[in-house]
Amino acid sequence: MTASLNPDANSTPDPCDFTEPFKSPRGSAIRELFKYLSRPGMISFAGGYPSKDLFDRAGIGHAMDAAYRSDPVACLQYGDTAGAPALRRAIVRLMNERGVNREIDDLIVTTGSQQGLDLLIKILVAPGDAVLIEEPAYPAAIQALRLAGAQLIAVRTDVHGIDVDALSEQLEALDPVARPKLLYTVPTFANPTGATLTTARREALARLAMRFRFVLVEDDPYGELRFSGEPVKPVIALADTIPGASDWVVYFGSLSKIVAPGLRIGWSIAPPAITRRMLIAKQTSDLCTSPLAQETARFYLESGRLAEHVPVIVQAYKKRYEALSSALRQFVPDDIEHVVPQGGMFVWARLKGGRNAAELLKRAIEQNVIYVPGPAFYVHRADASSMRLSFAAATGEAEVFEGVRRLKLALASR
Repeated sequence: MTASLNPDANSTPDPCDFTEPFKSPRGSAIRELFKYLSRPGMISFAGGYPSKDLFDRAGIGHAMDAAYRSDPVACLQYGDTAGAPALRRAIVRLMNERGVNREIDDLIVTTGSQQGLDLLIKILVAPGDAVLIEEPAYPAAIQALRLAGAQLIAVRTDVHGIDVDALSEQLEALDPVARPKLLYTVPTFANPTGATLTTARREALARLAMRFRFVLVEDDPYGELRFSGEPVKPVIALADTIPGASDWVVYFGSLSKIVAPGLRIGWSIAPPAITRRMLIAKQTSDLCTSPLAQETARFYLESGRLAEHVPVIVQAYKKRYEALSSALRQFVPDDIEHVVPQGGMFVWARLKGGRNAAELLKRAIEQNVIYVPGPAFYVHRADASSMRLSFAAATGEAEVFEGVRRLKLALASR
């Protein structure tokens, strides 16, 4: 039986043509908001995009030119599935600066860190498997795990990330036969809450992973974007100091938020048994991450421009966050409360009085401003009054203030 896949076709495709997860799939609630970005004058607090005004265009352009001049065949031909050795060495050096000591054989270059998660899910998670995930959580992780048929178990968080004491009690209460396969977390400047897990909690989390034998997935796209507070070592670095714990930690890194998402360069660091299987899964996925993008990233990292440019990004984000916080206090102090992040790209906010963020969004769109209602980040019991405000993509502090002023108008129109 052949079914039309044309969405404009008169007939609806027979669900029997699709695998179970795709019979009635749910798309990204955040992506649904992108249709409003083309509206003239729209101000967006919605997408988790880095600022287009902060791309190091000159540095990336020079790196691309240098890569192509150096070896055009290497840029245009198929490459090693694990990633170009020179880029992997450059990433190993970058991770050394973050306190993580590994060899290039421990590392796979992925097409964005999202691919790393997809590969890990493919090799670890079967339909019905229990998986722990912090709540609220990164929506693409929720979506990927749901499509894999995972049984999602929400883990409580607070302003400091995962509540490890509550998690310990939760794990004790679970049936040992149905132990979770993995736990997914963004421990530094989390998406959406901006929370950062303390050192003590990171160590406790690593110990829980070892004790209960689940893979601890540390997704770290924002870790370099600290604009206040003291740096905290990655969980994988702390796990190295606990005998046996590093056997249970998988780390995902990315250049998307600190260089450019268009390069689609991410990486995974994992125990050998996991790395070997992820590599085989990647062979059947895309053969290799774009060699041209890899060589560009390699030349960029080797140039030293990243170390020079990250402080520029951080300073700009700090000013935009401060503008957002100031504007919320100035325009809507009785309507919206928010959590103070130490870095990253997001502010987690809540409408006071139990008001509904999705309902407010309808009126906000009329005022030409958008954000993401909180339910998009929940697995089960969503907080309908919550909302994520991204300050990173704004063109500057003036746009941030204007966006919050429009939110005030939307609140007044109820």
